Amino acid sequence: MSTAPVSFTDELRNLAGEQWERVVGHKFTIELAKGEIDRAVLKKYLIQDHRFLDAFVVLLASTIANARTLEDRIPGCQFLALLTGKENTYFERSFEVLGIGDANERSKVPDEAVTVRFVKLMREVANGGTLGEMLSVLVVAEWSYLSWGEKVLDFTSRDDFTTYEWVDLHSGEHFAGVVAYLRGLLDQEGTLLDEEGRDKCKDVFLRTVQLEEDFFDMTYSS
Repeated sequence: MSTAPVSFTDELRNLAGEQWERVVGHKFTIELAKGEIDRAVLKKYLIQDHRFLDAFVVLLASTIANARTLEDRIPGCQFLALLTGKENTYFERSFEVLGIGDANERSKVPDEAVTVRFVKLMREVANGGTLGEMLSVLVVAEWSYLSWGEKVLDFTSRDDFTTYEWVDLHSGEHFAGVVAYLRGLLDQEGTLLDEEGRDKCKDVFLRTVQLEEDFFDMTYSS
């Protein structure tokens, strides 16, 4: 009896091994869902995470532009609208509630080293990477968040929107559809790329997983 072939994205996740599990099971995600996260940790996370938005939008737009067909582009366009709409509104409302609503004051907070590295990777891949490399960054970012979002959903506290809405944005049928779309595109690229192209995707995928773990860890550093 033959077994189904492993998809390219599953292969990439398997390469990440225990580090992938550390990301999707990080204490940040558990404390956030339970509503027990220290507000200083949450503030630090949101300020730094919000600084990805522009680079992430550029990366997603580059991916859409480089997609192979119109059919491949349309779901990406819809996701782009979500990123620049509801999710961005979440940030602004959370900043106000957490007492950091003044953009000028937030701008005085320096970028963390991991934030700089993450933004640099997104912009480098958007400007000079292959479609496969662009998708590798996006798949890690969104698939890892779906993975932890679904994991914590059942015990998520509904007392504070700054915590539960972040979980809701990264779980559920719609977001799962976004991840399936991105994974599908990368799986397709995996069948079309030569060994060198696949190796580039593996390198970018693993670098992104490392950055995700470093970013969560950073929120607890003094």
